[in-house]
Amino acid sequence: MRKVLIITYYWPPAGGPGVQRWLKFVKYLPEYGVTPIVYCPDNADYPILDPTLIEDVSNDLNVVKGKINEPFKRIKFLFKRKTTAFSRGLIPSKSKQTLIDKLLLFIRGNFFIPDARISWVKPSIKCSLDIIKLHQIDTIITTGPPHSVHLIGYNLKQKLNIKWLADFRDPWTQIGYHSKLKLLKSAQQRHLELEALVLNSANEIIVSSHQTKLLLQNKCNTSISVITNGYDPIAQMPKPEANVFSLAFIGFLFEDRNPKILWSVLAKLVQNHPEFAAVFKLNFIGKVSSKIKVILDQLGLTPYITYTGYIAHKKAQEYQHKSQVLLLIEADTKEAQYIIPGKLFEYMASKRPIIALGPQNSDIKTILSQTNTGYYFNYDEEAVLEDCIWRCFEAYKNNKLQTLPIGLENYSRKILAKEVSKRIQKLHAKNPA
Repeated sequence: MRKVLIITYYWPPAGGPGVQRWLKFVKYLPEYGVTPIVYCPDNADYPILDPTLIEDVSNDLNVVKGKINEPFKRIKFLFKRKTTAFSRGLIPSKSKQTLIDKLLLFIRGNFFIPDARISWVKPSIKCSLDIIKLHQIDTIITTGPPHSVHLIGYNLKQKLNIKWLADFRDPWTQIGYHSKLKLLKSAQQRHLELEALVLNSANEIIVSSHQTKLLLQNKCNTSISVITNGYDPIAQMPKPEANVFSLAFIGFLFEDRNPKILWSVLAKLVQNHPEFAAVFKLNFIGKVSSKIKVILDQLGLTPYITYTGYIAHKKAQEYQHKSQVLLLIEADTKEAQYIIPGKLFEYMASKRPIIALGPQNSDIKTILSQTNTGYYFNYDEEAVLEDCIWRCFEAYKNNKLQTLPIGLENYSRKILAKEVSKRIQKLHAKNPA
């Protein structure tokens, strides 16, 4: 068994998408000859908590925690809402930023490079060195964001010449909120320097989308592999509600992801088709921007809407299976094309039709088409979007609304963990392919 140290900021009881990827890979790696040891922060200031995820951590897994100093904790009591939102990457557009927003963003962007977890790097290097020596580890994996975690990997590589695999769940300087950080030229240059340092020093890079690979391969000569997020099979889940044509969005929906064409289409269908209005229901599971709520109310959709708020991951999976149609919404921006949300794969596994909206160049469109699990629309395709929802409604009335997935097993987390193990073994091959 090859021992591997996985260094991650997000770990249970953290909730949200950032924790899922390596929590699940770690679960299956031992089946492929890899013994993972996890290093993560102790008492981190996570913006979302989901204690139920602790159940997914094996009692046999060695988890080592290192103390972390979270600088934003000190000002959180003054600006709790803003600092929590910023830590999720949820930043208002420039035209809607208050003076406090601008000040906090300036501090965050120029004094904490690459991010507010930079103070965790130095003590983590020392702690990781001890773990590596104690367990005779020859491979490390770092996963970001936060991308300061990769600086731990860089320093360990310099000190030990150890094999290092860097996992980019999202890009670094092209991540959606980066351009909103009020960066001085010197700070932006430092970001670019650190990004280049990591990309060109790691032995291999893993990314979660093909678009991210295209982006990063223009910045380095390091080998880059695409290993997407995935799903775990679920034995028993509720069936869709038979007497309700329910559309569900699960996750955080903020003003930068506001598909006005979708709201317009739903309003038209409600107004023009009484049979549709009689059974239609729109469920939001997660936080929704107040500005979006206002728009939905102005369109007359409020009577058909249920706002549930953030819930534990397992409960969210139940909603996926109960819904007739699942909504996947990404911003209509260049940065959004690099994102494949983790929930896409769990949506697919629920075998409920997916209606997705996002930018023109997105891996989501390709995956939905290849797996026969849903439909993808750009933000200027209102007519075809309306036709799609109506066809789904007609299929629902005839009890024929379902998907027949193709190749879904390729996105199971067990199969993906096998791909991770191959990349680890490749690092130590005498003549890697």
